[in-house]
Amino acid sequence: MRPRTSLAGRVALAVALVGVAAAVGAALATRWLGSAWLGAGLTVLILAPFIVWLSARVTEPWMRVLNAVRDGIVSLRDHDFSISVSPPAARELHELVTAYNSLGELLRRERLDLYQRELLLDTMIQTSPLALVLTNAADRVVYSNVAARQLLMGGRKLEGLELSSVLGGAPPALREALAAEGDRLFTMDVAGESHVFHLSQRRFLLNTQPHRLVLLKQLTRELAAQEVAIWKRVIRVIAHELNNSLAPISSLAHSGRLLVHEPDPVQLERVFSTIENRAAHLTTFIEGYARFAKLPRPRPQAVPWPTFLARLEGAATFRVCGTLPERPGHFDSSQLEQVMINLLKNAAESGSPPEEITVSVSEHGGGFVIEVADRGAGLTEEVLRDALLPFFSTKPTGTGLGLTLCREIVEAHGGRLSLANRTDGGALVSVWLPRADAAQAQEA
Repeated sequence: MRPRTSLAGRVALAVALVGVAAAVGAALATRWLGSAWLGAGLTVLILAPFIVWLSARVTEPWMRVLNAVRDGIVSLRDHDFSISVSPPAARELHELVTAYNSLGELLRRERLDLYQRELLLDTMIQTSPLALVLTNAADRVVYSNVAARQLLMGGRKLEGLELSSVLGGAPPALREALAAEGDRLFTMDVAGESHVFHLSQRRFLLNTQPHRLVLLKQLTRELAAQEVAIWKRVIRVIAHELNNSLAPISSLAHSGRLLVHEPDPVQLERVFSTIENRAAHLTTFIEGYARFAKLPRPRPQAVPWPTFLARLEGAATFRVCGTLPERPGHFDSSQLEQVMINLLKNAAESGSPPEEITVSVSEHGGGFVIEVADRGAGLTEEVLRDALLPFFSTKPTGTGLGLTLCREIVEAHGGRLSLANRTDGGALVSVWLPRADAAQAQEA
C-alpha cells in the first residue's frame, strides 16, 4: 500500500522546489547580466511557465477528486446512491472521500430497507380484503388497493379520478355513508346480493396537504356467523326454560287426571299451585325478552341526584358514598332506575354483606360516573369477558338479559357501562353518562 502523503506537505514541497529554482535562476541571471533587477526579471520570465505547469501538476489529482465528490453529492441529491469515489493518496482528501463513501453506503442501505418495507406494506394492502382509498384535497384518488378497484370500478384503475365521479354509479347507500363523516354500517347490493359493510374514514395532513382515507370492510360473513351463534344461544335458553316448566306441568297434569277419580283437595291444591308457579315463571321469562326487544327511546330530563337515589332506597339496600354532585343528571329517570335496580340486585346476590353495597356519583370527563361496588365473590375472567353479551348468565334461572338490557339503556343515553374487580375483593360496575350539554351535542 502506497503511503499517504499530506496535502500540506505536497504544497510545501512544491513551494520549496519553486523557491530553490528561483534562487538559483536569479543568482545565475544576475551573474550573467550583471544586474539584480534584470536577473530577477529574467528568472520570473523563465520560471513562470514552470510554476504554472507545476501548480497544475500538483493540484490536478486533488481537483479530480473534488470534482468527483461534487458530482457524487449532486447524485445523492437526485436520489442516486450508486456512485462511489476511489480514495486518493492525500490524507486530507482520503478522509473526505471515505466520509462521502460511508454516507453513500448508509443512504443506499437505508433506501433499500425503506424500499423493502414499502414493498411489504404495499403487498399487504393490495392483498387485504379491506377496500382502501386515499384522496387528496381535490378529492382525487391518489392510492387504492385491489379490493377497492374491484368494488368501485370493476377492477379498473382509480388513481387520478375524482372520488365523486367514481361514486356516480354506486348504490345510494354507499354515497350517503361517504357523505356523512365518521364510522357507520350500511347495506348495499353487490352482484345481485345484499351485503353489510363497515365504513371508516379519517382526515389527516400528509406533507402539509389535507387527505382523506376511506376504508370499507365487508361484514356479511362475520355478522351472519354471529347471528347464527346468537340464535343458537337463544334457542338453547328458550328450550331449557320451556323444558324446565313444561316437564313438571305435564307430570302434574297426569297426576291431576288421576285425582279427578279420587279427589284430594290438598293434592289438587299442590298440583294447581305448581302449575301456576311454572306458568308465572314462563310469563316472567317471556316478558324479559319482550322488554329487551321493545326498549323505548329514552326521554332525558334534568334529575337531581339526591332525589333519584332516594327513590331507589325503597327497592334495594345500599349505602351512598361521598358527596353527590350539585349539577343534576340528564337522563330518563325510569330507565336508569331499571339499570340501578338490576345492578344493586346483582350486588346483593353476589354474597356481599348489605352494608358493603355502595353507590357513588361523581363528575368526570364531561359527564357523571355512577359506581356500584360490593364485597362479594367478584367476577371471573369469563364473566368479565362475556357478562355484557346477550343470553349469558351464571344463574340457574337467569335469562342472560339483565346486564345486556342495562348496557342498551346506558348506550342509548350516549354513555357506557364497564365491569371490573376491586383490588381488595368484590366487584365494581361503572356507568358513565354525559352531562346535558354533552348529550345535546351528541344528539346534534
